[in-house]
Amino acid sequence: MSCAENSKVLNRLQIGRILGMMRSKGYVIYTDPYKLNIIGVRNTNTNPVKFDDTLSVLWKDDRNIWNGKEYAITTDPSTRYLNRPINKLGAAIMPNGQYIDSWKIRKHRGKYDALGQDKIICVYRDYDRSDLLTFDVESQSCEQNYGMNIHKAKSGGADDGQGNTAEIGPYSAGCQVFQNSYCFEEFMEMAKYQRELYGNAFTYTLFDLSLQRKFFIKRALYSTAITASVGLIGYGIYLTQQED
Repeated sequence: MSCAENSKVLNRLQIGRILGMMRSKGYVIYTDPYKLNIIGVRNTNTNPVKFDDTLSVLWKDDRNIWNGKEYAITTDPSTRYLNRPINKLGAAIMPNGQYIDSWKIRKHRGKYDALGQDKIICVYRDYDRSDLLTFDVESQSCEQNYGMNIHKAKSGGADDGQGNTAEIGPYSAGCQVFQNSYCFEEFMEMAKYQRELYGNAFTYTLFDLSLQRKFFIKRALYSTAITASVGLIGYGIYLTQQED
């Protein structure tokens, strides 16, 4: 079974847009042939039931031409783990950022090859056991053994016979998880080829659009409040002058 119908081949404009996002943050971009730039994007409106985020893989081939694929994933813990987290502090939520050489190919839960966390990673903790991702951006916990892996949900044909798992369910407690099993196999083939060329270390970059949206709304509300306050002060001065 092929991944073709469940992934997107990125064109030059789409690749350029992603590279532009990375450059704007000063992130490392790999340009050696077949060295992967692995980029996750958390959707603006997060849904901890659906695979509504994306993972893009960008690489240059041996002709120095950019190539890119995009896959459906989740970057969120599911409602199962939001409501009943493994850790007493709350379900783990990976922050936006770039994590240099922080994963390596190893067995996920001893079952199949995946990208397993290999360095210390800091996470947010969902704090209210609700169905929404709620966390304090000022508070993070950091460890090397969280098991924040990049892996797949169900294997084989999964729920639809095409390799897709319908809902996140038990498959993510904070990991980055592929919806389609055949697309995950395609991704791992690229990862194994990189390992042959450059060694067993992989960098992952995450852009959290939902967090950016929260900050934007917060700034907008703050600006509105400031504008309203200035307006009230100005109106008070006007009334005072009228009374004089």
